[in-house]
Amino acid sequence: MAVHAGYSDMPESARGYSVALGNFDGVHPGHRAVIDAARIDAHPLGVATFEPPPRAYFRPNDPPFRIYRPARRNARLIELGADAVFELPFNSDMAGMTDEEFCRRVLHEGLGVAHVAVGFDFRFGRGRMGDAARLSSLGRSLGFDVTIVEKVEGPDAAKASSTGIREALIAGDPQKAAAMLGHAWIADGTVERGEQRGRTIGFPTANLHLGELIHPRHGVYAVRARIDRTGDWLPGVANFGRTPTTGIRDPLLETFIFDFERDIYGHFMEVELHHFLRPELHFPSLEEMVEQMKKDSADAKRLLAG
Repeated sequence: MAVHAGYSDMPESARGYSVALGNFDGVHPGHRAVIDAARIDAHPLGVATFEPPPRAYFRPNDPPFRIYRPARRNARLIELGADAVFELPFNSDMAGMTDEEFCRRVLHEGLGVAHVAVGFDFRFGRGRMGDAARLSSLGRSLGFDVTIVEKVEGPDAAKASSTGIREALIAGDPQKAAAMLGHAWIADGTVERGEQRGRTIGFPTANLHLGELIHPRHGVYAVRARIDRTGDWLPGVANFGRTPTTGIRDPLLETFIFDFERDIYGHFMEVELHHFLRPELHFPSLEEMVEQMKKDSADAKRLLAG
């Protein structure tokens, strides 16, 4: 599987794909339906997405919103059978293209697509001027077919959407987010050195800054973690947020893995959020904080075992 950054000067081996086109943040059931619609025996399967997402270009001051980092999104697309991922650069040039220019320059001349699949609500071109029907019309004139995928319902009969997944995480409902994703939401990154206070009270934590990933509700979660993409998912409890006493640091995901003693600073870690236990609290004493952490750990073990 190849990842191609851009659409210009493509090698001949990267042309002629049947392409699923969209943002694919989260790769939820609606996205997967578009990918399935792009599967055609006569052509290899490609996924074309925008990097960075248009929202990041038009609203750079928004809070973090990505459900997946690009590497995780691309890996998920590989799992679903994509032969290539095309990361289309969303910049001033892309933002200024008309719908006709996008179809001609990017899809026809750049990628040489044989077929395109999109969701029913896909919009493209300057000012979102083009819709799925317009894409189909332009495709016919340029020599490629278009399949439009109708609404795919999520677990609560609403449209499966990245927005719904984000809202569930922000509300502190990782189980609802998991139902829409098809798996537990995963935060990932490189383990950093924190304040190391946890070691002094028997709760050493592995710390991640989420950066561009969406920030879930601040509080304590039952989690599972995996190190360096290998081995078992290990049960634990994690806090996401600021230091309640000062509130001055950037939000941090601090994960205490049960019965785990390895030094993993600098290692890649993935953390699945399974259950929200409680919001962040301010404790008047260290002793009270330790007692609450013991209770949190017991609650997490019980929920994860169930």
